[in-house]
Amino acid sequence: MSDSGDRGRSQGPSGGEPRRPGGGNTGGRYDRNSGPAKGRPEGDRPQRSHAERGGAGRKPEGEKRLWTSGGKPARGDRDARAFEPEEDRDPFNIRSVRPRHDDPEIPEDTNPKDLDRVAGNELKTLAKDNAEGVAQHLVMAARLIESDPELAHRHALSAARRAGRIGVVRETLAITAYAIGDFALALRELRTYRRITGRDDQLAMMVDSERGIGRPDRALELGRSVPRSSLPVPVQVEVAIAMSGARLDLGQPDLALIELQIPQLNAKTAFSYSPNLFAAYAAVLEELGRDEEAELWYGHADAAADALEFAESGGEDATMEIIEEELEYTESDVEAPNEDDSQRNE
Repeated sequence: MSDSGDRGRSQGPSGGEPRRPGGGNTGGRYDRNSGPAKGRPEGDRPQRSHAERGGAGRKPEGEKRLWTSGGKPARGDRDARAFEPEEDRDPFNIRSVRPRHDDPEIPEDTNPKDLDRVAGNELKTLAKDNAEGVAQHLVMAARLIESDPELAHRHALSAARRAGRIGVVRETLAITAYAIGDFALALRELRTYRRITGRDDQLAMMVDSERGIGRPDRALELGRSVPRSSLPVPVQVEVAIAMSGARLDLGQPDLALIELQIPQLNAKTAFSYSPNLFAAYAAVLEELGRDEEAELWYGHADAAADALEFAESGGEDATMEIIEEELEYTESDVEAPNEDDSQRNE
């Protein structure tokens, strides 16, 4: 069985891959390097050395929190401001996206209507001209995220400067920051996105970003902070893969394997998240020296990817059941049709 129903707008990113800016999944076929690996975030995401990702954007310990150019409390209610959390002074973290920035060029064929419908609905609170400009930048970010992530990030920055209070805009900025290896910025933007929307659907990327800045313990703590059952199934899988990677970062391969032993680890079914989950499981088995089992699960990952690809291509020579959710039932739950129903159907 295969499932293609949740491929359109996964997690975010599905199977541990970040969502495409504007609402779509990055898609793409997994490879054997997509499992969680020690010292780096999992998946097909761009990797950076420890030196490149080591805490960019973090303030040195003991540095003052400034809210005036001179480093002093603003005039007026000084006492109140002194005790006001920085988050309250700038609840949507607008200052972080409004530095001097040259907007990248938007090609003439960029149509605002190409933006994902759900994302487009979020822009309706903006003035029409501004909404169209923001939409064009988001469309370009989605178009370029795989081929030119740096340019995609510039488009996301331009969108954020114009619509910093819109959830999908901050989410897009986070995704592009993640793609270029700026994990500190990605984490900050994902926190803002969650504060604006109240959603945890990018929890896996937050966990992975903590790993990216060298804090696997914090990554595990963050992953445990949200009840797994409250998340959509694809996001549950993504979080499991990211948590497994954090365990590997800490030199705990046995626990990394346990993180992946979830109900969705079922080789008899193929969902959009299955190839990456199976490959991640195989990678940890390899880390444990269980090579024969690893090859078996790599084979399951290949088979799941083939099944999904076949389902999407609309193959005609085989019958394939497409489902969107798993249902559990017993024989007692299934009622036999009565005689009247049989006659009515005839």
